[in-house]
Amino acid sequence: MVRKTKEGAQETREDILKAAAQIFMEKGVTKATLEEIAEEAGVTRGAVYWHFKNKQDLFCALHDKLHKPLTESILRDLETDHPDPLQQLLDLCVHTLIQIEEDPVKRQILTIFKLKCEYAGETASVLDSQIELKEKSFSLFEKYFERAQRKGHISEEVPPKSLTRGLTCYLGGIVHDYLLHPKTFNMSEEAEPLMKVFFLGVYKR
Repeated sequence: MVRKTKEGAQETREDILKAAAQIFMEKGVTKATLEEIAEEAGVTRGAVYWHFKNKQDLFCALHDKLHKPLTESILRDLETDHPDPLQQLLDLCVHTLIQIEEDPVKRQILTIFKLKCEYAGETASVLDSQIELKEKSFSLFEKYFERAQRKGHISEEVPPKSLTRGLTCYLGGIVHDYLLHPKTFNMSEEAEPLMKVFFLGVYKR
């Protein structure tokens, strides 16, 4: 019985997150209300408050839902001594881009953060947690380039930090353009060639 109750609570939480993403997409984060989210999820407002303190807390939970799997994937990658860290990172980037196209929930949440939020008022403080998470991801990406440099795959004259900055800007630009014009992309075909444009310029010649 306890197990079923826990499972039920988790399902309700996921339903609320799904509903929040839908309402945020339709109305934007600032204009969305908890009442609308509760109605979309088919639960009471009290049920929403049982799982989340306020709209800001709900917004942060969506952010974690998006970024936690990627961080965990990177950490698993870094546990192994891959013979070609650049290929390892390229594969990760390609997989990430394809997943955005194939996973409608992930695509929806990304669209909210990139295009549907003004980061003002009650959502302004969320920027701090986003910056913290971005810095963590940045340092993890940098480790791939550091390993590649130690293996002699990239020039010692190029700082891993600069390569990381270039990659995050390049990848972020692709994601932003895709979210704006998804019908003009076919990520299953284009993701790898797009990422090779960047990585072929990184390998030491």
